[in-house]
Amino acid sequence: MSLKSINPATEELIKTYEATTPEESDQILKKAHDAYLKWKRTSFEDRAKVLKTVARILREDRASHAALMTQEMGKPIKQAESEIEKCAWACEYYADQAAEFLKDELVKTDASKSYVHFNPMGIILAVMPWNFPYWQVFRCLAPSLMAGNTVVLKHAGNVSGCALAMKEIFKKAQAPEGLFSVLLLSAKNVDHLIEDPRISAVTLTGSTPAGQAVASKAGKCLKKTVLELGGSDPYVILKDADLDKTVEMCVTSRMVNTGQSCIAAKRFIVVKEIRPEFEKRFVEKMKAYKSGDPTKEETNVGPLARMDLRDSLHDQVSRSVKQGAHVLLGGEVPQGKGAFYPPTILTNVKKGSAAYHEETFGPVASIIEAKDEKEAVQIANDSPFGLGAAIFTKNLKQGELIAADEIEAGSCFVNACVKSDPRLPFGGVKQSGYGRELGVYGIKEFVNIKTIYIE
Repeated sequence: MSLKSINPATEELIKTYEATTPEESDQILKKAHDAYLKWKRTSFEDRAKVLKTVARILREDRASHAALMTQEMGKPIKQAESEIEKCAWACEYYADQAAEFLKDELVKTDASKSYVHFNPMGIILAVMPWNFPYWQVFRCLAPSLMAGNTVVLKHAGNVSGCALAMKEIFKKAQAPEGLFSVLLLSAKNVDHLIEDPRISAVTLTGSTPAGQAVASKAGKCLKKTVLELGGSDPYVILKDADLDKTVEMCVTSRMVNTGQSCIAAKRFIVVKEIRPEFEKRFVEKMKAYKSGDPTKEETNVGPLARMDLRDSLHDQVSRSVKQGAHVLLGGEVPQGKGAFYPPTILTNVKKGSAAYHEETFGPVASIIEAKDEKEAVQIANDSPFGLGAAIFTKNLKQGELIAADEIEAGSCFVNACVKSDPRLPFGGVKQSGYGRELGVYGIKEFVNIKTIYIE
């Protein structure tokens, strides 16, 4: 079996990769386990040296890694360069903070001494998608390694080049062999990996069906999972919102990574009084985004990562129109090569339609009208997903109240775009998954939280 990497902007074959054989997989897992037995006994200082060297190499070679990302999945080059920088930041952040995050926690009991201690677990299997091919690996990789685990990556097949390039970074950093490994495999081989007794836990970023499959298998094997799945993030725009700033942030969030982000804004829930003005400004801003060659710095909308993804997105738009939605912008498949899709705005989106309930993974915005704040919150929560959300209002106290206590999501931002940050926990609820990455909570997901009691 082989894995193909195809340039989504040109439809040209980049490279064909031979899949890792069962024998090779066994050797890779053996080396990862052997590395773990040594790595778990290293100091935080020694682990930090490796992570900081990796961060330095990421920055030094940023241009080549960004170019590879753009070639394999179509990310606009400037965004690709920013992604590499964010990976370096995560490495440095955990290198600096891990010792503090995982220090013993004294607890007063009847014992002469009792405390909570944190041990690494072993090999963490990371099953990762193509849309942020470096960041989504490093946001689990950095905390896992600093906690004393080793990591084996099963990446999406269309970004196999990115996976191998990340492996080379660790080789260049002279990291211990087996600390970070790559398996080139199809999704059907993941079950076999989870069953392997050398795998201690699994982290997956991907679709809800993929998460359900991995959780089911891991549960049968009694192995912990962290799942970051789909999202259909609602942005609630109240009648007192500053529309200039609000529209700018809404469009920016919808169009990041050509709309291929779990935490991109997808459903814009607008209070009735301001809907006409919001739509007018929204269309004007979206018109300024043009699809083009993702290798050019002026391009801010690239192709979707694959042709089938483009076709699936257009099917969602077509079904939504048949179900009553109106097209304000875009909505047509362009002529020519590449998996391009234009910036698209649907309004009059109603409950029961595809654009209301499904995750649209591309540059398609859904505008939903609400009669008032209460209904806007109800619509925001009327979704199987619960990853991120945002509220736009000049009343900061009310915005914070809604964000903290009313919206069902793992993250809720007030007057700002939803984003991930190494300093803050990231993850979802409902069909968007469970567990957390990043922040202090992220590093504690894959450790044994051990009670020590001394009489």
